Amino acid sequence: MKTSPSLVRLYPLSAFATVRLYYLKVLAEQAQRQSLSRLIPLFSILLSTTGLILTDPLGALAQEYPGCFMKTKTGQMLSLNQVCIFPQTDAKTAISPLATPGIYQAKIIRRDGGIPVIQVIFNNLQPFEMMVDTGASGTVITPMMAELLGAIPAGRGKADTPSQKGVEFDLGAIQKLEVAGAVKNNFIVAIAPTLDVGLLGQDFFGEYDVTIKADVVEFRARQ
Repeated sequence: MKTSPSLVRLYPLSAFATVRLYYLKVLAEQAQRQSLSRLIPLFSILLSTTGLILTDPLGALAQEYPGCFMKTKTGQMLSLNQVCIFPQTDAKTAISPLATPGIYQAKIIRRDGGIPVIQVIFNNLQPFEMMVDTGASGTVITPMMAELLGAIPAGRGKADTPSQKGVEFDLGAIQKLEVAGAVKNNFIVAIAPTLDVGLLGQDFFGEYDVTIKADVVEFRARQ
């Protein structure tokens, strides 16, 4: 049994099955050429005239068929995929689903001087674009990132950047970093005033074998 957080399911409560099916077909045709705001009155008419119940779309319900559908009293399955609205995934930052534990793939948003740029989530909330340089020893963020994250400088340290080695920076503490499911907690980062884009270093991915592919960066946990 699978669960769907965006399932919208209709249950018939009256005997007028023919009328219900007719209105549902009309809604399916209207959905192809009308906006959601114009469909809301039609749904109101459908609910008031046919006695159907629209369940909470945020509730996760067990279902035996994928997608959005209605089941009639006779057991016939009627697809409502043209009417229902499903959450969209941002193609730039989508994470490739992998069945193998310990393998994480981050979508490459772009390349900066040949270095892949991916999305990194800070403190479960704030996303930032960061370069992945396998030659960089430490993770470095920009002053703007530090200000938004509340990372107050608390010491000095050295880190490598794509252009310089052993550069001294202010250090700040981050509660959590996440890349496509790979997580580090209580993380120390360097704050570099000269960088425009943050840099993800070996102190984050040192426990992973990193493979830079055409459109993703893969992090594979070492056994």
